[in-house]
Amino acid sequence: AAAMTSRIAIAALSLSAAAFGALVLHEGYSETAYTPVAGDVATIGFGTTEGVKPGDRITPPQAVIRALQDVSKYEGAMKRCVKVPLHQREYDAFASLAYNIGPTAFCGSTLVKKVNALDYTGACQEILRWDRFKGQPLRGLTNRRQAEYKQCMGES
Repeated sequence: AAAMTSRIAIAALSLSAAAFGALVLHEGYSETAYTPVAGDVATIGFGTTEGVKPGDRITPPQAVIRALQDVSKYEGAMKRCVKVPLHQREYDAFASLAYNIGPTAFCGSTLVKKVNALDYTGACQEILRWDRFKGQPLRGLTNRRQAEYKQCMGES
């Protein structure tokens, strides 16, 4: 039983299928590039932003491929800055957050400092702080952060 609850080296983890499903549901789908909130960057598919210009279009299969590529890139960044073993649920929650805020913000966060100091509960709590855009709380982000926090803590 102890083996089932022990954390796994981050290098051996990857985003679970369930977490990828939750991530694309949180992001929502758009076949046409749009700006989610005034002042934000152009977004397409399931939250893809890199190289996206207004008027771009994408099909659902292309959007899934882009989302998987983005996840893979963000997982790589996460694995460079998180130095400690994690539960799958923690990994999935952190990967969802990193996908949403970007790897630079994620790796520079207090969350990463706390998790690397083995403060797993504190790291999960840090997720809740990322519910604002340009200083304003957004209900959609607050709901997503609550879901990621519960997942991180094993409450989902």
